[in-house]
Amino acid sequence: MSPSGAEEPDYRFTLANERTFLAWIRTALAFAAGGVAVIGFISDARGASALAATLLGLSVLIAGGAYRRWLLSDRAIRKGEPLPPALLPRLLAVGVVVVGILSALVFVLDRA
Repeated sequence: MSPSGAEEPDYRFTLANERTFLAWIRTALAFAAGGVAVIGFISDARGASALAATLLGLSVLIAGGAYRRWLLSDRAIRKGEPLPPALLPRLLAVGVVVVGILSALVFVLDRA
């Protein structure tokens, strides 16, 4: 038992939680790279600033949410409690829809 009173869990659960966290961080980095690419390559297109800001904002939200999810899951695993509800997949799904719509608008507005 650890000093905090929580049991030391099977290391496989801890490592799986860490792998999930790292996958979310990779996703956040991909959104950040997309935002930087928009700034670098199509910054003169109408609506590009909104698209870049959305991508960068989602990157920050996903990275912050990933850390929070990792922390809450780690605590639950160590205490033998149920895992907390997962909100990140919903955020990601909505974010991808918004980015898709904004991308289409930037494309259409740039052609007009």
